[in-house]
Amino acid sequence: MNPSISLIREIDALLPQTQCGLCGHRDGCLPYAKSIAEGEDANKCVPGGQPVADALAKLLNRSSLPAETSVWPVQADGRPQRMKAIIREDECIGCTKCINACPVDAIIGSGKLMHTILTDLCTGCELCIPPCPVDCIDLVEDTQALPNEQQRIAEQNDLRQRYYAHIQREEKRRTYRKGPVVRAEIDTQLFAQFSQVLDEVPSIELIEKPKEVVSTDAKTTIELAKIRTQIKKLEKQLSVREDAKKHRFATVKDRMIWERGYLTGLLASLAYNDSDVTYAIRRKMRQH
Repeated sequence: MNPSISLIREIDALLPQTQCGLCGHRDGCLPYAKSIAEGEDANKCVPGGQPVADALAKLLNRSSLPAETSVWPVQADGRPQRMKAIIREDECIGCTKCINACPVDAIIGSGKLMHTILTDLCTGCELCIPPCPVDCIDLVEDTQALPNEQQRIAEQNDLRQRYYAHIQREEKRRTYRKGPVVRAEIDTQLFAQFSQVLDEVPSIELIEKPKEVVSTDAKTTIELAKIRTQIKKLEKQLSVREDAKKHRFATVKDRMIWERGYLTGLLASLAYNDSDVTYAIRRKMRQH
């Protein structure tokens, strides 16, 4: 089943655009909208709460289902309490992992420098918390007045634009990035498809990673030969060969256990006939 783009757009327009992934679609609201159009339950948007679940059921002419519960209390508008992330800046080490994780670019900072969160832009998605290696990010209640419907739509449109811009920038970085990715893989092709038909969002262009040109000149051949030689040497050093003449114990403890057993057997064979030898052996055992 291939749902129409117009239906997916209508569904996406009702979602809060926090891009939190709590619905199970870790790369944002649009993939969940597409999945709903294909038949998935429309009650999994946690930040949207019951109002979004009811609105989606009405749009799709489906029975209304209870919304997925949130860990935060329900507000007067029927949605969970809005939260904002804050950084304890005196503990921040400037790792930039939270910056890469934020889907709406609400965090500013630079490597090895203090970061800060622009709370007016923060959606409370919590995606910046798991990557933080020093656990210096907290969630606090949003104390601002609840937005009316017009303000909410304007906010959602702004967040959608910011997320598309974030995806475009990440797509450019992806081709040259080195190191770990701190958030879920984004279905860039899906977002690029919709960016071409939506006038209100930035256009996303898919970027192919340039193919690496393998040089086969004489210098490269020599370097490769050296590397292969080093690999073979390492393989010989790491290989385990049974050689009775060159047997070595894995640990000092293994050697001590073997010596103790050997001396115990020697004591039994002597049958305590020679008291001087027995005393010497027992003394050696006590030393181990």
